Amino acid sequence: MLVKAPEPINCVELTPQPSSETRRPGIRTWQSIRPELGSKLSDARLQLHYAAQFAAAAGISYLPPGPNDSHMQLEWVPEFAGLFSRLIPAKKPFRVGVRFVELALLVVPEPRTTIAESRLNRCTVAESLSWLRTQIELQGADAERYTLRRSYEIPYHPLASGGAFDTTERAQFDELSKWFSNGAVILSDLVRSTRGASEVRCWPHNFDIATLIDVPPDHSIGVGMEPGDKYYAEPYFYATISPPPIASDVRSRPLAGNGSWYTNGWVGAVLPASRLGAPATQESQVRDFLRSATSIAREVVQN
Repeated sequence: MLVKAPEPINCVELTPQPSSETRRPGIRTWQSIRPELGSKLSDARLQLHYAAQFAAAAGISYLPPGPNDSHMQLEWVPEFAGLFSRLIPAKKPFRVGVRFVELALLVVPEPRTTIAESRLNRCTVAESLSWLRTQIELQGADAERYTLRRSYEIPYHPLASGGAFDTTERAQFDELSKWFSNGAVILSDLVRSTRGASEVRCWPHNFDIATLIDVPPDHSIGVGMEPGDKYYAEPYFYATISPPPIASDVRSRPLAGNGSWYTNGWVGAVLPASRLGAPATQESQVRDFLRSATSIAREVVQN
């Protein structure tokens, strides 16, 4: 539920802080999630998707285009429990990011001395953009180059029409923070043990966090966590093959961890939130699912 934005003078909290106060011990282990909340996260997910565009825009505005849109991809940074841009060159090099729990926009310089933070609750996109350009200028970059224009579309939310961010349902943002953190943990472990796997990054288009595994000569396996989309109104882990296989090639192959094959419009292995078990077994369930899905994907590619 959105609320009407207040007058601009009151809407943005600017709180430059020493890094020790804003940076927290990073969580690099699985956090128990609540499967029953999975279908109730759509509004918070969309708000976070819009907020993440501020970070993606830093790469679009200041970095040269890279393969697979690498310049605009985002990294989950455990110390801040949020998604961040790549390092932006400036007099004071910096990153732009969004911390999920408080829905806070951050400008983090390197080295991490004083961090600027703006909590987005009751702010519009336009008001937050104005604040961010001021902070970018303080880092010694050309603030006029910073733009939210992009070559892709994201799902509609009233934020696109001047609505304000609303963090009233704080538990939803906290839950999505756990999903992204867990995704980063699981996928980072996968990358370390898998030849040909790319760095773990969030694609700002679809808002999924994933890695791409190169399978010579001309295939790849995408493994990731999608916080929800038009196919599933809940978060889910997935594995896909590119180019996609014929549905009949995978449909009869059993998946571990209570996963299943999705074949309506695209083909992939999925494990949605609603199928996760008790907290004590969730991590092993997800790992078993992804292990079996990637194994089957390799078998399909090599046949």
